[in-house]
Amino acid sequence: MKAWIDILTPKQVLFFKPLIDRLKEADVETLVTARNYRELNMVLKMKKVEAASVGKHGGGSLLQKLLYSASRIRGLAKLIAEEKVDVAISYASVEAARVAYGLGIPHYCVSDSPHAEAVSKLTVPLSQLLFTPFIVPLKAWTKYGINPKRIVRYRALDPYVWITRSPRQNHGSTYPKRVAVRMEEEYASYLLGEKKNSITLETLRRLIESNLDIDIIVLPRYWRQCEEVKRRFRGKVRVCEEGFNGLSLIGSSAVFIGAGGTMTAEAALLGIPSVSIYPGQPTHVEKYLVKKGLLVRSLNPDFVVRFVRAHIADGEARNRLKRKAENLLRKMEDPCDVIARKILGSA
Repeated sequence: MKAWIDILTPKQVLFFKPLIDRLKEADVETLVTARNYRELNMVLKMKKVEAASVGKHGGGSLLQKLLYSASRIRGLAKLIAEEKVDVAISYASVEAARVAYGLGIPHYCVSDSPHAEAVSKLTVPLSQLLFTPFIVPLKAWTKYGINPKRIVRYRALDPYVWITRSPRQNHGSTYPKRVAVRMEEEYASYLLGEKKNSITLETLRRLIESNLDIDIIVLPRYWRQCEEVKRRFRGKVRVCEEGFNGLSLIGSSAVFIGAGGTMTAEAALLGIPSVSIYPGQPTHVEKYLVKKGLLVRSLNPDFVVRFVRAHIADGEARNRLKRKAENLLRKMEDPCDVIARKILGSA
């Protein structure tokens, strides 16, 4: 049996690495492909995942996304036809789903993001199975045309995969003044219609003006974001420009502010006081973490400053959150086990 896994983002490296190892242990030949962009390349190297580079990130416009996707489909089609793959697995990769469908290869899709409407429309209907966290209701997926019998839900949030495999020393708050700030995914198709003013930049400005005794470290996604933050706030914040261990960095922070999804969920599941400033509508994952008392959400920079002020020196509150997060993680199952059983069962 030969499996093909297509990886598009740093999160997907962390999610699929244990699955790749599991399949190899079961003597399943595994081909990994990835698109070429800065942050992904660094995480692939960091996690020692060998991947064939095919295509690159589509950038910020719909036309760019379409042209780059079409080019990547062409490149993948040639490669996969030559490799004679038996099953394709991706985290809602439009190109992987289309190539697999066109070549008659069953595609297993993983996703926790039905709010990513464009991507879901182009992947979910073409997939033989869809794997998704238990907190996402079936109706959020069936509207895309998939039979509910083809939806497999795992009792976990995705960061469970790498949090539970990480050394516990990475999870402690080592720097009591550190505030980690993750910037938004401004090029995501589901955010292209949102207003263009960056809530992250405004939040950073308010934090700096507050004169709190904190060490702000910014985690950008793109070089353009790196340059913009440095231009505006030179000497007042630190910017992670090279590859970094996100879990370790988040776990050693006193407070986390997230304008994205994955790192916000990581921080919450580590028990780090966390506030989401995600500019889109609340996701199912976000709403679940808020309900569990592990996350708060606000698009008001003044509220974020008050949140940081209240939590930066409250060690007891952090301990309570950490215990709550650990109890929640203990009730979850490993998504890689669920996916691997289905793949190996089809061999």
